[in-house]
Amino acid sequence: MSITMETLTALCKRRGFIYPSSQVYGGLQGLYDYGPMGVELKKNLANAWWTSMVYEHEAIYGLDASILTHAHTLNYSGHCDTFNDLMVDCKHCKTRHRVDHLVNPNQCPQCGSFALTEPRAFNLMMKTNLGPVSNEDSVAYLRPETAQAIFTQFKTIVDTFSPKLPFGIAQIGKAFRNEITPRNFIFRVREFEQMECEYFVHPSEDEHWHQYWINQRYNWWIDQGLDPDKLHKTPQPPEELAHYAKATTDLTYDFPHGQEELEGIANRTDYDLGAHSKNQDTLNLSARVKPNSHSTQKMAIKHDMKDLVPYVIEPSAGLDRGVLAVLTAAYHEEQQEQAKRVVLKLKPHLAPIKVAVIPLAKNKQPLVNMAKSIQQSLKRSFKKPIVLENSGNIGKNYRRHDEIGTPACITVDFDSLKDTTSDDKLIDTVTIRDRDSLSQHRVHIHDIQSFLNEHYAY
Repeated sequence: MSITMETLTALCKRRGFIYPSSQVYGGLQGLYDYGPMGVELKKNLANAWWTSMVYEHEAIYGLDASILTHAHTLNYSGHCDTFNDLMVDCKHCKTRHRVDHLVNPNQCPQCGSFALTEPRAFNLMMKTNLGPVSNEDSVAYLRPETAQAIFTQFKTIVDTFSPKLPFGIAQIGKAFRNEITPRNFIFRVREFEQMECEYFVHPSEDEHWHQYWINQRYNWWIDQGLDPDKLHKTPQPPEELAHYAKATTDLTYDFPHGQEELEGIANRTDYDLGAHSKNQDTLNLSARVKPNSHSTQKMAIKHDMKDLVPYVIEPSAGLDRGVLAVLTAAYHEEQQEQAKRVVLKLKPHLAPIKVAVIPLAKNKQPLVNMAKSIQQSLKRSFKKPIVLENSGNIGKNYRRHDEIGTPACITVDFDSLKDTTSDDKLIDTVTIRDRDSLSQHRVHIHDIQSFLNEHYAY
């Protein structure tokens, strides 16, 4: 089914996934806060990425680098010169637009007038100053990407762990871009998180590893619940490649607002390591960069007794875009006899809440006590979010957890309390309701954990 962005944003606000930031003061464009459900979903997606990239691969090392970035880093990386968008202003309605977003290059998309200014470059990086004095020497930046810190720490990790090619360095972290026109909910924002791995390979094997990571990353997103018919491998044409790239393939997804990039897998060659190296003229670099008079490191690794600057394959995904894609894929509307059912069919390992335990009546203490006991037992064994819902309205509780994406609801009812021999099949049993199929299973309380383990891959 197709879903509008308005429907998705309404659900996110209603069920505590994502809120506009600073809303009590009118909000800040391009900034959002993750609510109780959203922070769990986001954390689960990040953990799934980290497990796949770091724990399940050999020789991929983790890093958590500083957000504040040395000005020289972004100067020699090329960001100070190239990290720009062309923008225009409308003289009539005073709105500002990116040139590449204009359908008609001479017409304002807001008011329709043709009174646009001449295009001018706008650098997207957010500048700040360190220390009490603001001058050229105190300039630093909020990092526009997580990659550059990986490159500047490359030699440190090589010296510490002595890896052999191929190996990788992975990082999840905040990045900042002063977007001219943030848009489409959390798709394009000014503060976001990236999930990036820089995978260092021998230059003769770059094309093999580039294709390897395209396939790996495509399959991983399918495992997170994305519709394979809506996930596309889209090679960038040569004229659109970044200044550092030999080749890039984007994984694009059919978001509510259209098909756009979810993740890019780039062959960055030796550009970045070369840009941050001293003694560049001795390294036989394939990508010529500006001479570096400030670096104190030679960004090379010993290979066959010689200094080698490896090529870099970079799978780089936006975590916020990933959340948006997962929500888009999970959203379903189903027409039932009496009403429409809205359900998020999230993969169990991504679901913010794993199980809801619901006493059938909130004012019957024996039901509530049994429900609390089951909840506490499951929290100890699963160490994951298990909630007790005690509103007393079983239908509303089911609808709430359908929209949150909870895979299973456990209902404690009056049959659960039966203790006569004629009803011994019902003694200490509960009903487990499946979110997707709506099937219900009667399970003994001692078998709940094994049933959940068998049916849900948490």
